[in-house]
Amino acid sequence: MKFSDGFWLDRRGWTVERARQMRGFEVDCHVPKISFLAPIKNVETRGDTLNTGTFEVDVTPVAEGVIKVTVERWKGRRTRRPAINLNLPAEFPCGVESREEHLRLNAGNLAIEMPGEAGWGFEVSSGDRAVTSCPTRGIGHAISPEGKRYTYVQLQMHPGERIYGMGERFGAFVKNGQSVDIWNEDGGTSSEQAYKNVPFYISTAGYGLLVLDQGDVSFEVGSEAVSRVQFSVCSDRLEYLLIDGPSPKEILRRYTALSGRPPKVPAWSYGTWLTTSFTTSYDERTVMSFVDGMAERGLPLSCFHFDTFWMREFHWCDFVWDPVAFPDPAGFLSRLKERGLRVCVWLNPYIAQKSHLWDEGAEKGYLLRTQDGGIWQTDLWQAGMSLVDFTNPEAVEWFKDQLRALIDLGVDSFKTDFGERIPVTGIEWFDGSDPIAMHNAYTGLYNRAAFEVLEERLGYGEATLFARSATIGGQAMPVHWGGDCESTFPSMGETLRGGLSLAMSGFGYWSHDIGGFEGTPDPAVFKRWIAFGFLGSHSRFHGSNSVRVPWAFDEEATDVTREFSNLKMRLLPYIGATAREAVAEGIPVMRPMVLEFPEDRAVFDIDTQYMLGSSLLVAPVFTSSGDVDVYLPAGRWTSLLTGQTVEGGKWIHELHDFHSLPLYVRQNSVLAVGAVNDRPEYDWADGVVLKMFALQDGHDSTVLVPAGDAGVGAADARFHVVRSGGQIRVTTDSDRPWLVDIDGHVYQPNTGERLLEIRIDEGANA
Repeated sequence: MKFSDGFWLDRRGWTVERARQMRGFEVDCHVPKISFLAPIKNVETRGDTLNTGTFEVDVTPVAEGVIKVTVERWKGRRTRRPAINLNLPAEFPCGVESREEHLRLNAGNLAIEMPGEAGWGFEVSSGDRAVTSCPTRGIGHAISPEGKRYTYVQLQMHPGERIYGMGERFGAFVKNGQSVDIWNEDGGTSSEQAYKNVPFYISTAGYGLLVLDQGDVSFEVGSEAVSRVQFSVCSDRLEYLLIDGPSPKEILRRYTALSGRPPKVPAWSYGTWLTTSFTTSYDERTVMSFVDGMAERGLPLSCFHFDTFWMREFHWCDFVWDPVAFPDPAGFLSRLKERGLRVCVWLNPYIAQKSHLWDEGAEKGYLLRTQDGGIWQTDLWQAGMSLVDFTNPEAVEWFKDQLRALIDLGVDSFKTDFGERIPVTGIEWFDGSDPIAMHNAYTGLYNRAAFEVLEERLGYGEATLFARSATIGGQAMPVHWGGDCESTFPSMGETLRGGLSLAMSGFGYWSHDIGGFEGTPDPAVFKRWIAFGFLGSHSRFHGSNSVRVPWAFDEEATDVTREFSNLKMRLLPYIGATAREAVAEGIPVMRPMVLEFPEDRAVFDIDTQYMLGSSLLVAPVFTSSGDVDVYLPAGRWTSLLTGQTVEGGKWIHELHDFHSLPLYVRQNSVLAVGAVNDRPEYDWADGVVLKMFALQDGHDSTVLVPAGDAGVGAADARFHVVRSGGQIRVTTDSDRPWLVDIDGHVYQPNTGERLLEIRIDEGANA
């Protein structure tokens, strides 16, 4: 939202007030807290205090490295806004210093310094590092010609500073120069709209910022004032958190410690998901032909997903299987389970008028009501549909009961589609929540209900959604996928940019539709997307009006699927350990280059490649010809597919057929590779190979293989790897067989002592 006309003038017809001074400081050393008034005109005499307005500003530490700032114009205009649940610590280092011309508040190393009475602005620092500042004209209030009231804050940007995040956004990865509205929409992947909006960003200046509002937060990133980040809300109250770094990883650790971290997900979820596609015709025979086709071609398959038409037309959602296509759903699901498959079914939070649940929901007050006491309805999507009112606890349980029945039937997961088309006018929520704030918050309530049912029935670490919409804290209810993209190379790039932005917004797991959703990809697009799709946390074949079984394209697509799905199965010990970082620290499985290499300015703008964990660099190929440019940061890099090595610190151009792509292993990496390539559920530590890449003298690392995540009841294994001079020493407490691979030479450990000492040529692994 822009409030100015250039830098000096205001938007025509708007009333804009800006804070001019800081006065009336109150310092509480016990809370601690600093409060002050910010008049909208300079106060020189007592008479200047009359007929003027003020902002009330509170500055409070809330966690180590996290400070909350609250800016308020008129207190009486508060509305009932959905709570943002933060995990705040009881104790942490913080304090306040108050001197005549200087005030300072700190939370750990992060500090805000203020000049005292009649001055203006504050400086944010961390140790001796300048972070940002609130400059002149940096706090303001605006009233539109229609009477809407907005509060905004501006923070200074340094030359060369970059801003990332704000949810899953499909435009440029770097947000500089963009206007971003935090407003969930079902807009596909080809516009400025997004399914997953999070009012949080990360700056290369070494800080993060979260606006504590689930309503229509708006960001202007160097787009209204070109050297400032501006954020605003349609309210007289604006709260935000400043989060210390300095590294992007440390910012994400602090942010996710507050907003939530993803739980473990079951090993089967890392396998291949295959769907019926959206509008294609299917029944049990069709489904089994897909399942048989995958098995006959040696293509691993873990989960079969039933999209919309598992229910009858015009009935979504009634949670009843179509009796014509699936006359015996319990038996059918049992037969799929006998094939070793998990089952996922599509659903949304909308109840069509034709659904038998509509009358019950309307009668009991479980559906969203209009202000005149009626039921809100629309024909957009399903005829006469209404929304489940998740602010009503009884409605939540009613919805959960429908899902519990599906789990009892044999369903293992839910694709929680939609949740973005939430009305804001003429409606009234059960708990009286402000409709604007509920628009984004709704998806959190919806996904929470589905996720809680899965955890309740299946247990911690076994619950897995396939969700499209999200907001603050959505990362705690995985997994999320990228939504409706076209089946083209440009859309493949859009999809990747969305995943990179979501990763910088605290989401640990992410997926997308291999081959694209809308339309039918040509074989080249499909095959390139396969390689991309299997080098991530979760992999799914899905489309709109055509099926996505590989053999529907060409035989080579089948071969490419086999090769990359086999590769992913073998990489699960490594991917699983990376997922543990997401669970423990909030560091995502897919990592933008800047997240892993923040010291390398050359990666700041890169949005065509990523790191899979800390060791693997992936550069998807976006061309039929196989031409691709990839940037390798400084150090020695080894192609995992060919074994060739390259010195980094530069861009390189490569040409790849459909069976390959740039997939490089970082210097000083120990990559745990599994012994099984046809399924995800195996003891990842049993027979694991520790592949060592350019270990430098002094290398000392512990490699985790989280075997317990594989659902086989085995304990985790840890391998301690040290290189000193010409010797590599590996120790472990695991009682399972394992191997070490150095430059293609495989070594067998002493199985009795669980120890391996290898003498190597000093020059071979330098």
